[in-house]
This record gives sequence, structure tokens and C-alpha cells, in this order.
Amino acid sequence: MSKIACVVTSMFEDVEYTKPVDEFKREGHEVTTIEWEAGKEVTGKQGDATVKIDASVDDVKPEDFDALLIPGGFSPDQLRGDEKFVKFAKHFMDEKKPVFAICHGPQLLITAKSLEGRKATGFKSIAVDMEYAGVDFEDKEVVVCGNQLVTSRNPDDIPAFNRESLKLLK
Repeated sequence: MSKIACVVTSMFEDVEYTKPVDEFKREGHEVTTIEWEAGKEVTGKQGDATVKIDASVDDVKPEDFDALLIPGGFSPDQLRGDEKFVKFAKHFMDEKKPVFAICHGPQLLITAKSLEGRKATGFKSIAVDMEYAGVDFEDKEVVVCGNQLVTSRNPDDIPAFNRESLKLLK
């Protein structure tokens, strides 16, 4: 089974973390939450989910993981301000490892300059940002690009997002 890194901090979109992670774990995959501080608890913007951080970004290497999950909400915008998270995410894109980014999740990949020439989707408010980053933006519930990158727009798209993400992990 796959080892999935999940980069997340406070103000993530609750269900964009909980539903994919529940599905990944149900299928036998291991998910490691990564933030600035191991042991810290972060809370979703709806207040429905609290997540204990497994590891600090300073203590992990992207080479130790098979895939990357980037939940949406305000979390990706906060993380992309730190070059450590940008380089971490860029590794997965450069190495063609599976990357699952929902809603505002692609913001981290924009900052990593990893989306140019790719097909992807995201929350409507970042569509222009994605287009400026060279993305072939598609307003669809799920977009899979290069048998590597899975993107979706919002919580309503989670069933399709999970389905396509799990296909790439098989």
C-alpha cells in the first residue's frame, strides 16, 4: 500500500481532508500529516475536524512518500508562503508521483511552478491564477492529467476526487 503525505495547516476545508483520508485509510494506505510542528493540532475552517500533525516538514523527505494530498480551504495559501512546502510539493510533480489537490489545493502547485502545460481544475476563485500559471483549466468535477495529477473544484466533487485518486494508487 502507498504512503501518502498530506500537507495541511489550520483553516483547511474540513471534508476535503477527512473524506479523502478516510477513503485512503479504508483501502489500506498510510497517511502522514505534515505541517510546521509535529504533535500540534490544527482545526478546519468549519470547526468540524481537528487533525493531529504527525511530522514537521523539517523532519520528512518527499522521497519517503508515494503520493501527496493537498486539501483546500485556506491551508494551501498559508503553506505556499514557506519554501519548504513549495519544494516538498514540487518534488512529487517533478518525479511524476501521484498528487491529489482539491479546491484551493492547486495554489501550492502554482507557487511550485509545477502546473504549466497541465490540465487541471480548482475552486472558481483561483481559475484565473491557474490560467496565468499556464494551466489548461477545465471546469469539471475531476480532472486527471498525465496519470499523475488529480484535481477537483470543491467539496461536492469529493466522490469523483476520491474515486480517481484511488485509481492512481492501485
